[in-house]
Order: sequence, then structure tokens, then C-alpha cells
Amino acid sequence: MERNNLWAPWRINYIQGLDKSTGCFICHNRDNPQNDRENLVLWRSDKAIVILNMYPYNNGHLLVAPLRHIPDLSEADDDEMLELTKLVREAQKALCLAINPHGFNIGMNFGRCAGAGLPGHLHIHIVPRWSGDTNFINVCSDADVISQSLIELFDILRQTSKEHGLPDLGKTVEPDA
Repeated sequence: MERNNLWAPWRINYIQGLDKSTGCFICHNRDNPQNDRENLVLWRSDKAIVILNMYPYNNGHLLVAPLRHIPDLSEADDDEMLELTKLVREAQKALCLAINPHGFNIGMNFGRCAGAGLPGHLHIHIVPRWSGDTNFINVCSDADVISQSLIELFDILRQTSKEHGLPDLGKTVEPDA
């Protein structure tokens, strides 16, 4: 049987970084608002941050996280929980307006054994889905096909957010010039 190769050279940074202790990328992004576009930080609020996943499962995969470095829901206060939930709602609206998904997977992983790539900083995954988006590539080769560049999607989501007043939480950083 002939073997086919699927080249995904952008994944090497992720693979090589798995064994390195580079700290928390959410905290790094939180502390560098001047680099929001480069770091794919879509929104900021008083208690939380929304970031495009740099290694997405699907186009539009977002992460919503509290600003505080906390490992799980037991350490989140009521204000953080409310803000996280509001941002999930606003992110879902923005994704619907920008890329029109057919559905969503929204979830959290606690601990490496549960699939958490960053077990120390609570975050919520928002993964847009389309009918038929799981196909032979995902199933047979354990690969994801992402149909749009992250920066292109970032710019579309920022513009959509601005046009529709999303999120309305009072602290969204304006898009970089």
C-alpha cells in the first residue's frame, strides 16, 4: 500500500515545546498587551482574556481564560465565573457572525490525563464545528486540517467584534494599527 505524507511544518514549534518549561503562555499574553495581534489575543476584560488557539482543532478555535493563574474552577471566584461565561457567549456570537459554523464544542480539560495541554491555567475551549468537518484525514491520520490562517481569522474576528460591539465588557483592546 502506498504511503502518503501530510506536511504540517508549523506543528514543529508545538512538538518541540512540549518538553520545554517555557511558562504559561496565557500569563505571557496577559502581561504583553502591546503584542495582542502577534499573540492572537482577541479580547481582554477586567477578569479574563480570549485568545485564538495557536494549535487549533478546527478553524476558529478560541480559548477563554481568567487573568489569574488558577488551575481549575474551584479557585475561580463568582465574578470570574460570570465573566468567563459571558465571554464564551460573546465569542460564540462573534464566531457565528464571522465564519458561520454549524455548531460548537465548548469544554474544559483538568489535568494532563484529561487532555489539558496547559494544566496550570484554567481555560475554556470554544471549537466551531461544521457538518462533515470530521473526515478521513482526522480519523485515519490523526491530523487536523485548518482552512484559514490564524492572523487572517484574528483580523476578521476583531473587525466583526468592532462592528457588532462584541464583547460588551468594557475593556476590549482596540485592534493594532
